[in-house]
Amino acid sequence: MPRISRRVRGAALAAALGTLSLAPAAFAQSAMPSMPGMDHMAMTTGPAATPVAAGPNQVVINNFAFGPATLTVKAGTTVTWINKDGDAHTVTAVGAKPLFGSNPLDTGDSFSFTFGQPGTYAYFCKIHPTMKGVIVVQ
Repeated sequence: MPRISRRVRGAALAAALGTLSLAPAAFAQSAMPSMPGMDHMAMTTGPAATPVAAGPNQVVINNFAFGPATLTVKAGTTVTWINKDGDAHTVTAVGAKPLFGSNPLDTGDSFSFTFGQPGTYAYFCKIHPTMKGVIVVQ
């Protein structure tokens, strides 16, 4: 049986496949049949985690992080933390006698605290201690 070079085999294979694209997104869109009611499961090519913007005097919990990590407010301001993450989190002041602390916040839950005195207040999540933030009160 005669041997065919790899170059010839590769060219023959490419000609046989024609215009079929093997790029993941192109394959998913062209080779997968459309299924009614399944649009919410469409593949996306954007970033894996989209940042969630916080409103004034708010800290959003998302992607295992407090955002913004440091928030500066005036004395007398009420700060609200909103959990937009898929896991439960807490908001707990650092210290032997924490000034504030929340119960575990499920997705969509919030916790608020009014900061009456100027100072720098560090806090963390008791469930995920690597999650940390700071409120600076002027």
